[in-house]
Amino acid sequence: MFLDADSFRTVVASTPLISIDLLVSNSEGNILLGQRLHRPAQGTWFVPGGRIYKGESLDQAFKRITEAELGHLFLRQNSTMLGVYEHFYQDSVFGQGGDAPSTHYIVITHQITLSAEDTLSPPHDQHRLYRWWQRKDMAISDQVHPNSKAYLDACTST
Repeated sequence: MFLDADSFRTVVASTPLISIDLLVSNSEGNILLGQRLHRPAQGTWFVPGGRIYKGESLDQAFKRITEAELGHLFLRQNSTMLGVYEHFYQDSVFGQGGDAPSTHYIVITHQITLSAEDTLSPPHDQHRLYRWWQRKDMAISDQVHPNSKAYLDACTST
C-alpha cells in the first residue's frame, strides 16, 4: 500500500513505522551492508530492510523485502529473529530540521545465513554500494550506523 507524499508525511510525523531489517551473513561470517542513498541514515553503511505495509502479513513483508532489497526471495521461516529494536532519527525522507518530521522505527530484525547456493543481486535504488564487512571491522567503523552495529550482539555465528 503506497500513500501520497502528504499522507505519508503525516504518518511519519505522527506514528512509529514498523519495519524488517535483514542481517545477512555469508559462509565466512561477514555481514552485507549497503551505503544508504536516502534519509534517514543517508550516507552511512546499513543493513538492508524495509517497511511493512498495512494489510501485509510478516511473512508477505519478509518475502517482498528480501526480494526487493537482496534480489532473492527468502522465507521468514528460514531466518533467525534477532529481536525487536527501536530506531530514532532526527531527520526523515522529507529532510532535516524546519518542518521536516523526525523518524521513529520499530524494527523486527532477522538474520539470514546464506548457503553456497544462494546468490544475491541487490538493486541500487536504496544503497549506492554494497560490501561484505567482517564483524570486527563493522563494530569499530564510524561509517557503519550505530543501529546496524546494535545487531551484532544478537547475531549468530556461522
